[in-house]
Amino acid sequence: MAQRSFFDTNVLIYSVDRADPAKQTIALGLIARHAKERTGVISTQVLQEFFSAATRKLGIEPIQARQHLRDFRVFDIVQVTPAIIEEGVDCSILNTLSFWDGLIVASAAAAKCAELLTEDLADSQIVQGVAVRNPFG
Repeated sequence: MAQRSFFDTNVLIYSVDRADPAKQTIALGLIARHAKERTGVISTQVLQEFFSAATRKLGIEPIQARQHLRDFRVFDIVQVTPAIIEEGVDCSILNTLSFWDGLIVASAAAAKCAELLTEDLADSQIVQGVAVRNPFG
């Protein structure tokens, strides 16, 4: 079985943000590769955060942001459940992370992902058995 990778919201945001072409190219390449290999994973939290950031910070029209959400369905999607929320709380406490980052890690662990692609956590650390990798670093 191929290695599964969890995408944090920032990777998806960079895929539509023209302000940093280098990061956009990297993000688009990762999305294309993992979509083709069927190894990409996101969560309902990531979808919600993407819509909020895309419309509020990037000024993308809501209907266009909604289409991006549909496009991201090429990935497996973790439904954030009460149990995953509890794991996220524990992860945030044990690893001194924000609740939201703890929830991302808990979702990646629940999906049995080998790595978490994000720029929000320290590159190369292992949290709950998931390797953190900053694809932009």
